[in-house]
Amino acid sequence: MDKGKLKGHAALWVANIVWGLNAPICKSVLVSESNPGGVDPFALSAYRMVGACLLFWTASLFLPRERVSRRDMAALFFASVFGIQLNQMLFLWGLSLTSPIDSSIIATIVPVLTMVLATVFLREPITWLKSGGVALGCFGALLLVALSRHGGGQASSVMGDALCIVSAVSYAVYLTAFRDTIVKYSPVTTMKWMFLFAAVSAAAIYYRPLAGVDYGALEPATWGGIGYVVVCSTFVSYLMVPVGQRFLRPTVVSMYNYVQPVVAVVFTVLVGLDTFGPAKGVAAACVFAGVWLVTKSRSRAQMEAEGRR
Repeated sequence: MDKGKLKGHAALWVANIVWGLNAPICKSVLVSESNPGGVDPFALSAYRMVGACLLFWTASLFLPRERVSRRDMAALFFASVFGIQLNQMLFLWGLSLTSPIDSSIIATIVPVLTMVLATVFLREPITWLKSGGVALGCFGALLLVALSRHGGGQASSVMGDALCIVSAVSYAVYLTAFRDTIVKYSPVTTMKWMFLFAAVSAAAIYYRPLAGVDYGALEPATWGGIGYVVVCSTFVSYLMVPVGQRFLRPTVVSMYNYVQPVVAVVFTVLVGLDTFGPAKGVAAACVFAGVWLVTKSRSRAQMEAEGRR
């Protein structure tokens, strides 16, 4: 494996390990019947967008400035809509209405959608190896979630699940439709503009939920959760994903979604809320084997190169 691909895989590991803890932490922060002192999902969306915007623009001050063309700026605006605004807002809104288990199950459709959309936007082939890897990883992720269903204590919601599905679709569109623009520039450059667009939209749309939060009544644990969501699951993860996009195909990038339930299960085992038996070991192995198979599948460029020989 060359250094570029190794760098891409390492970046996606970091992003998805952080995201693996995101759903339970977000659920503990969001307002609900069991957590009346929590934060409105729209306010938390605004914290993510505005906070990450400030962090990315601060980071850009220490890096060489890149000029973005007007055409690419327009593409980054729509990438922001699909990859940040719709994705984050709908996910948090849906998560506030449904269970983390349901949101984890729904997240498994992202690689399937990405594989299909990559054929539309990037003319990437759907090979037997790629589709088999996606199916194997999906099976492993679903099995892992199913084996961890006990003790959730959270109610499902049709509307919450539907919102999470639309969030997953929007993220799959982002990974495929805007890849060529994203890889032109450094991760900080693309993200500072995408989050600027998102922050302006958030400030204009979510000012009422932001003003309605009783900040003085928030518990330290809630502030800690907000800090994790803004710094780790937004700034750090969105900094890492463009690195993966630069060196890896969209389907490979999306396959790392299957790592998230593995991380969530490992976390619950470490804190004593779950156990890890042979069945979960098999499920985790299916996830990693699926990622490996998709990585080994041939890209369009490889197939075209073979055809010219």
